[in-house]
Amino acid sequence: MAKNLVIYYSRKGENYVNGSIKKIAKGNTEVVAEYIRDAVGADLFEVDTATPYSEDYMTCIEEAKKEAKENARPELKTYLDSVDAYDNIVIAGPCWWGTYPYAIFSQLEKLDFTGKKVFALMTHEGSGLAGSERDVKKYCKGAAVGKSLAVQGGSVASARPAVEAWAKKNLI
Repeated sequence: MAKNLVIYYSRKGENYVNGSIKKIAKGNTEVVAEYIRDAVGADLFEVDTATPYSEDYMTCIEEAKKEAKENARPELKTYLDSVDAYDNIVIAGPCWWGTYPYAIFSQLEKLDFTGKKVFALMTHEGSGLAGSERDVKKYCKGAAVGKSLAVQGGSVASARPAVEAWAKKNLI
């Protein structure tokens, strides 16, 4: 059986859900990462910024926009040193300005993906996969890119069967 890892960023608290801002106890991407873990036994690595994004959703959007404009690499609290022990790596995050939060790239640029299979996974409120596949190809040099998955954030509570089916088909 393949050894799997999910590298993810997830936002809890204020989020845009089905057309309005709501507080959620657990971020949508974290929920999806846990579905994958439960389905195929994946390890999870949460990308966590040294300086937290604003708790206010609208302020966070402006912070994310600034990072995108500057192609920033926010400092993380901890970094993975290696993905050598894994066969498959899922890169998961919410869609912020057409791609992952830039904190994801802070981590990806420090890893060697040679010989690995990587998968883009994006939670969204209408953007689908956006630029996630393009950016997985760009930042996971040396990896083969597998079938991606987009999960609508407002539907994450009912997405377990679809996520588990995708994981079992692609990560085993």
